[in-house]
Amino acid sequence: MSLAERQPFDLGVLALNGLRRGRTTGSCATAAVKAALRLLLQGVRVSKVDIGLPDGAHYLSVPIQAVEWLEPGQVVRAEVIKDGGDDPDNTHGATIFAEVRRNDAGEVRFFAGRGVGTATLPGLRVAVGEPAINPVPRKMMREAVADVMQGAEQGFDLTIGCEGGEIIATKTFNPRLGIAGGISILGTSGIVEPMSLSTWIASVEVYIRVALAGDQQCVAYLPGKIGREFARDVLQLPEKRTVQIANFLGDALDFTEQVLVEEQRTLGVLWLAGHPGKLAKVLDGWWDTHSSKSKMAMGGVARVASEMGYAPAMVQQIENANTVEAAMDILRQEPGAAAFWREIEHRIAALARGRVPSARRIEVRLFDLAGNLLGEHA
Repeated sequence: MSLAERQPFDLGVLALNGLRRGRTTGSCATAAVKAALRLLLQGVRVSKVDIGLPDGAHYLSVPIQAVEWLEPGQVVRAEVIKDGGDDPDNTHGATIFAEVRRNDAGEVRFFAGRGVGTATLPGLRVAVGEPAINPVPRKMMREAVADVMQGAEQGFDLTIGCEGGEIIATKTFNPRLGIAGGISILGTSGIVEPMSLSTWIASVEVYIRVALAGDQQCVAYLPGKIGREFARDVLQLPEKRTVQIANFLGDALDFTEQVLVEEQRTLGVLWLAGHPGKLAKVLDGWWDTHSSKSKMAMGGVARVASEMGYAPAMVQQIENANTVEAAMDILRQEPGAAAFWREIEHRIAALARGRVPSARRIEVRLFDLAGNLLGEHA
């Protein structure tokens, strides 16, 4: 659908949560490319451009901060100020720029300018050595070129950068992901939804893809910091094979299965390591373990205790405990405490495997807040 046939996307309309939406770095880069092309090819210096959004039904109007010749008749630079809306975003207010020149290759080529990173590890959305410009923003920029060219074929080199992106990137996951030198140009919809959760969940998917890259057969997922030493020292997994999944256990498992299915392979062993205050919530079907989305784990733990034949009085004590740590104290003096926690681990593993059938084995290790193993010991 051409831009003329699309509907405008109004950023002035607040999201359902009452917060303001914003523009992704991908939308900003696309707008900068289009503004630069307008000056390079048509001699027109614009203060605003319309770009197509990936949904194919809307376009977005984007203000242009500046457009200038870097080399008269050859290279144009255009700038857009990133507006992330009300979503907490490290790139909010940053200057995203595009430097555009013709090439003789007859195709659109992408380059990392100052402040945009380069992929150095496998498992990302772009190949090693490529600028960290994700597939959807690339598609948006190609469409912007086609829109300006109106069917004429010509090649262009698009160098995308971010002022201060080297510093901004240190506040993101990019260094650990193996993206060197700057930020990534991201976005799958062109619009920043003012929900930090969506950003976090998306980052978990990226971490998982990196962890599984290269046909890895052993990875570990950690809801928090507990279990990190176990993964490093006992499992001897390098940092990039461990993923801090926060509260998103269900999403993490679903992403894992998705990757394995895409690659048509299996995974040898998936480790889940952490405190039962998080992991044992799945006994009651809570896969988002945030306190606002789930109940505490004592009910599930008490139910297992009952099924294992513990005295009703003790089961009641566990169920009424204010924390799982307190439930641990109740069980600590029991001769079968380790066997009890092993049973909890086995049940969590069985439930998790239901979401990742492509994992041949799932192992769970539970720890108290001091980092001591509760059940299995390796």
